[in-house]
Amino acid sequence: MKIYTKTGDQGTTALFGGKRVSKADLRIDTYGTVDELNSWIGVVRDQPVNEKRKDFLISIQDNLFVTGSILATEPGNTKVKIPSLSEADVTALEKEIDAMDAQLPPMKFFILPGGHQSVSFCHVARTVCRRAERLTIALHAQEPIDLLVVRYLNRLSDYLFVLARKMGAELNVEDTPWKARI
Repeated sequence: MKIYTKTGDQGTTALFGGKRVSKADLRIDTYGTVDELNSWIGVVRDQPVNEKRKDFLISIQDNLFVTGSILATEPGNTKVKIPSLSEADVTALEKEIDAMDAQLPPMKFFILPGGHQSVSFCHVARTVCRRAERLTIALHAQEPIDLLVVRYLNRLSDYLFVLARKMGAELNVEDTPWKARI
């Protein structure tokens, strides 16, 4: 398989199914942001504090490839076989969130991202996830998207927030409260 094809040299790319669209198309921006998120999850996965979570983070990356495939498929194209997300994927995130949250002190204030580079990487992944969710919702307003994709991204951003707090606790980093200047 050749890395460069030259077919995108005029600013277009092909969706799964063959339809060519502008590289500036909202659909391309959406699954490109999911790809960016996947890279950030890789950075989070590579943090030593996450060694015991490595397999779960790899499963998230796999689900993000599935998500990208869904988003990259030409609407209405039933000839292309793509993998799918399931309710179990959302439930797995919820179980992990609940397990981590049960080990953390209750939140009593908004917290500022940071405190340790590993925690900061997780917060960057969370914000990219929120952007991917917003773009997916905007795309859904133009053409129907399986709303399970939106739910998965929504839950994933929640997971990343709780993971950042859990990583901070494991790294003995105190949450930095946000203090509103009122």
